[in-house]
Amino acid sequence: MSAFSTAWQFWALMAAVFAAATAILAKVGVSDIPSDLATLIRTLVVVVLLSGIVAVTKQWRPLTSLPGRSLVFLILSGFATGASWLCYFRALKLGDAARVAPLDKLSVVLVAVFGTLFLGERLAPANWLGVALIALGAWFVTWR
Repeated sequence: MSAFSTAWQFWALMAAVFAAATAILAKVGVSDIPSDLATLIRTLVVVVLLSGIVAVTKQWRPLTSLPGRSLVFLILSGFATGASWLCYFRALKLGDAARVAPLDKLSVVLVAVFGTLFLGERLAPANWLGVALIALGAWFVTWR
C-alpha cells in the first residue's frame, strides 16, 4: 500500500465522499417508502458487504475470544449507529438532503466536545476555531 492509502486523512476523505453519496442516494431511495424500511434495507446491504469483506480478509474471530470491554462498547456503538441512521433517514424523508446532511455533520462538533470531555483529547485553538466554523456553517445551512 502507498503511504497515501495508509494515512488516516485518506480514509477520512473517502468516508466523506461515501457519506455524501449516501445522502443523495438515500434521499432518492427513501422518497417512495417508509424511512424505517429504507434504513433496514441499507443496514442489510451493509451487513452483507461487511460479512463478505471480513470473510475474504480472514478476520473472523469467535466472539468469545474478543475482549468483553470492546464488545460492550461496540454493541453500544451499534445502538447509537442504528438510532443515528433511523433519525437521519427520517430527516431525509422530511427535508432537503442539502440541509439534512450538513446538520447531521454537527456530529463533528459533538465528537470534538465529547473527545475532549470523555477521552482526554486535546485540540489547539485553531482546531476549535474550525469546530466553531463547522457549527456556524451547519446553522447557516438550516436557514431558508
